[in-house]
Amino acid sequence: QGPPGPTPSRGGCPRGDELVLLGLYDMFSGVMQYLPGRHNRLYHLIEELKAFIATRVAANQASLDPASPRDFIDCFLIQSEKEKKNPDSEFNSTNLILTTLNLFFAGTETVSSTLRFGFLFLMKHPEVEGKVHEEIERVIGRHRVPASEDRMKMPYTDAVIHEIQRLTDIVPLGLPHTVTRDTPFRGYMLPKGTNVFPMLGSVLHDPKYFSHPEEFNPGHFLDANGRFKKNDAFVPFSSGKRVCLGEAMARMELFLYFTTILQSFSLQSLVPPAQIDVSPRLSGFGNIPPSYELSLIPR
Repeated sequence: QGPPGPTPSRGGCPRGDELVLLGLYDMFSGVMQYLPGRHNRLYHLIEELKAFIATRVAANQASLDPASPRDFIDCFLIQSEKEKKNPDSEFNSTNLILTTLNLFFAGTETVSSTLRFGFLFLMKHPEVEGKVHEEIERVIGRHRVPASEDRMKMPYTDAVIHEIQRLTDIVPLGLPHTVTRDTPFRGYMLPKGTNVFPMLGSVLHDPKYFSHPEEFNPGHFLDANGRFKKNDAFVPFSSGKRVCLGEAMARMELFLYFTTILQSFSLQSLVPPAQIDVSPRLSGFGNIPPSYELSLIPR
């Protein structure tokens, strides 16, 4: 299997040629692993991470209390024990290690990139930031930290975060899937075992579902009364049975980080809003936010 996604280079972001190699390695690891290049170092780095997770799994196993699970690994081990007589169970040690790796690796990069893009959008659209500040003041105030339960009471902030995710389209190709049986699709037959890359970006920018798909507009997720409205085309976490396992965690993290920072600070760009360029620094397997500077003004 290829790595779950790009690994930052020493300078903080992958270079263009590195992103190309990473994308090729992810899609064609069966071939790329035999070709020389820096991409081969990824295999050894991933193996080190897997070994580290395996030691944590062993530690959890040694002190496991089925009546009081402490974390994701404990919950997985408990379910694995329940299904140990099922030869087709997905709750095995290999899946535990790889799933834990994906949650850690994919979540860290995508959440941080989304936040970096998000603050850039807010500086380009200060009126949006002002409305977010107003909602934070009204619902949370400044005398307690934000909680995940606050999100249901803050439709505008929730809409802003959704719009940031929609427009930035962090992983345009989504993650690779494999069809488990021969599958007819639009007049073609996809043989069992075919790798499929869902084009999430084509849905997130579909004018049938978003009135101004190329514009930053939180109204895409608000109804006429200012209440949050869901949109079936919002699929940054993919969809179906193989939807991102970390979706709930990512939603919670984005809301808490976003509101906690804006509760205490206002964002100030070093250039006029009209001059702010929100285009990705690099776009390929993933959209990498551009480098920028800002001032955080205490509120």
